[in-house]
Amino acid sequence: MDAVQKANSGHPGMPMGMADIAVVLWGKFLNVDPGSPTWRDRDRFILSNGHGSMLLYSLLHLSGFGISMDDIEHFRQWGYETAGHPEANQSIGIETTTGPLGQGFGTAVGMAIAEAHQRAVHGEELVDHFTYVFCGDGDLMEGVASEAASLAGHLGLGKLIVFYDDNSITIDGSTDLAFTEDVPGRFDAYGWHTITVDGHDRDAIEHAVHAARAADDCPTLISCKTHIGFGAPTKVDTSAAHGSPLGDEEIAGAKAAMGWDLEPFTAPDDVYGFFAKAMERGNAARVAWESRIASLEGTEQLDAFEAAWNPTLVALKPPRFEPGTSVATRKQSEAVIQQLADVRADLIGGSADLAGSNNTKIKASTDFSALDRTGRNLDFGVREHAMGAIVNGITQHGGLRGFGATFLTFSDYMRGSVRLAALMELPSIFVFTHDSIFLGEDGPTHQSIEHVSSLRLIPNLTVIRPADPTETAWAWEAAVNAADGPTAIVLTRQGLPIPSSQPDAEEVRRGGYVRLDGDDCVIVATGSEVATAEGAAAELSGDGISVRVVSMPSLEVFSDQPGAYQQSVLGADLPVFSLEAGSTGLWRGYTVAPGHPIGIDRFGASAPAEVLAEKFGFTPSAVADVVRQALDR
Repeated sequence: MDAVQKANSGHPGMPMGMADIAVVLWGKFLNVDPGSPTWRDRDRFILSNGHGSMLLYSLLHLSGFGISMDDIEHFRQWGYETAGHPEANQSIGIETTTGPLGQGFGTAVGMAIAEAHQRAVHGEELVDHFTYVFCGDGDLMEGVASEAASLAGHLGLGKLIVFYDDNSITIDGSTDLAFTEDVPGRFDAYGWHTITVDGHDRDAIEHAVHAARAADDCPTLISCKTHIGFGAPTKVDTSAAHGSPLGDEEIAGAKAAMGWDLEPFTAPDDVYGFFAKAMERGNAARVAWESRIASLEGTEQLDAFEAAWNPTLVALKPPRFEPGTSVATRKQSEAVIQQLADVRADLIGGSADLAGSNNTKIKASTDFSALDRTGRNLDFGVREHAMGAIVNGITQHGGLRGFGATFLTFSDYMRGSVRLAALMELPSIFVFTHDSIFLGEDGPTHQSIEHVSSLRLIPNLTVIRPADPTETAWAWEAAVNAADGPTAIVLTRQGLPIPSSQPDAEEVRRGGYVRLDGDDCVIVATGSEVATAEGAAAELSGDGISVRVVSMPSLEVFSDQPGAYQQSVLGADLPVFSLEAGSTGLWRGYTVAPGHPIGIDRFGASAPAEVLAEKFGFTPSAVADVVRQALDR
């Protein structure tokens, strides 16, 4: 109450309403250790209703994590650890605390998958912990949570326990305005174990957690009937307690009712003592875990575990295909995945019911399921929204590198998760195939136009659209070697010509390089359009026009190169054209008049790919005509 009031911003209602639940969980069950916040077998606590972040900050402060009282006093202020929605900072105990509702729920399912997989692969001596989630009505109204809950029930993730803050209030008023379903009944149908308790009866909450921990064949939803703003004399059970300070008078009334006579931003010593005692449990669990680690020193079991948590950087070789043949980059990617899976046992992922189209199956592995936790292939079903959040959870958990795949046009369904991965600096991997109008007859709903540019607008996301086996190998190499941000790998459905010689891998790693030198103008292309640019250059050479073709698989990586290198690639004072089968807006910063962007700024059409290439001007001859006209040659 004090922190929200001083900040004049925040959400006091949920922290007050879920405080009893939090005291039971943190006081009697949660195994975490402020002395070692990131030890690997700790329980994970996810605050999906992250607007109630002051509850987490209070718990972390009282428990001895790196949240000071000064941080609490400066809630939501510049330069302090107490942001409105903290998202992630494992070094001070914040696993994931999402702002966009439902995302934390989905991320938690990913963490539970990671725990189950690692426990099966490495043994219970090394991995055996729970994933606990706080969520509210808003989380459970969002589609991402529904998708994730459905998959979690199907997979029988028994170590996933969710506390639902069932307080019947949303921002606009009573949940009766829009949300009257039987939530436990819905989760029963998903295959969850469900329990309903009074969220202020600590004994009942404790019994419910014991029952949830015993139900090891399915996840558990504990539906906690609570009062938002519990203890506030006039604002309890009202939307006024949700997202605004209570006011000095209301706070004074709440404190008087509970006999609280201390100054703001103080807590009794026995409260600190209570939480310090609770943290002894996690400390003892960590010490016991480290003892088991020591006893396994020199064993293959421990070596494999350490390798998963500290994977080596890889330098991948391009897959070999017959020069002159035509192979889609999604098929090239499939070959790279097999190579990569052999050297990186931490790689795990799958597709949203499109594995046969995305070509993402790890052939040497089984499918992860309720019966086989060792599998590295994940069947997400038609759940792109949840897939993105689950991949983030797998990656955030540690010890695994998660990836998820779908058609590029469906990246719209995943954008919230992709953006969060970038914001939280998670090295998640997102694979998007069928990347342009050239997927053909399915038509404009499936044909991406704006999607590559849209992804490039997300800060800290590396987008790679490869053109050949060397670039495709580098895309995966960059993705698995990344440490502080996600990667989107964008691949074709249609075949691309395999060149007689592959480009230099070191040049490819710079994000953009000269593929064919020339003196009169430059065509910068990506992915499937690189071959088109090369064809146009060959045609123009017959007219005495010397074209430099630049392949730029990643604008983000290229833009990070020294200015001198960028100029050496793009040339000085040469007309520059860009060529990409998609939106032209972002390319305007690269083109130099009379050169200009060559792209598509309208929706596609339903027709075979070769017809679309002709109609939209993406043949070598059509591109050559554009260059001739611009150069007046």
